Amino acid sequence: MAIAGFYGRDAVSGVTGLGLISNPTAPASRITFRECYTPLDRTCVIDGDTIRLKGEKIRMLDIDAPEVRDYKCASEKERGDRATLRLIEILNSGTVSVVRKGSRDVDQYGRSLRIVQVNGRSAGGILVVEGLARPWSGKRRPWCI
Repeated sequence: MAIAGFYGRDAVSGVTGLGLISNPTAPASRITFRECYTPLDRTCVIDGDTIRLKGEKIRMLDIDAPEVRDYKCASEKERGDRATLRLIEILNSGTVSVVRKGSRDVDQYGRSLRIVQVNGRSAGGILVVEGLARPWSGKRRPWCI
């Protein structure tokens, strides 16, 4: 099933965490976000700024979260784990929208670049306010002091 807007340009898809993928032309189906454990997991959270939705990797365009795999110090890993778990909670708390913004559609790793919103609010912005991520500045900055 195609998700309205997810595969289209400049459109919005509706996904309800704990929930429903809404698409005006297709029946709703039940989904829940959880942590990704294998490349075969289709709808899950990879880390604090990357999700997989229906098999497509999405990099959250508006934030940078600490790494959970290629981390540089123990505190980065710990913060990355907290950001990942919190993002799962956020995504499962309401209606999720995936919005294309800007001129770049895909990053150098093949991930779709999107703003991910829950109930109209940036999921990344929530992580920033809670101190679990930082606004994306266009380049990576170190998490270890």
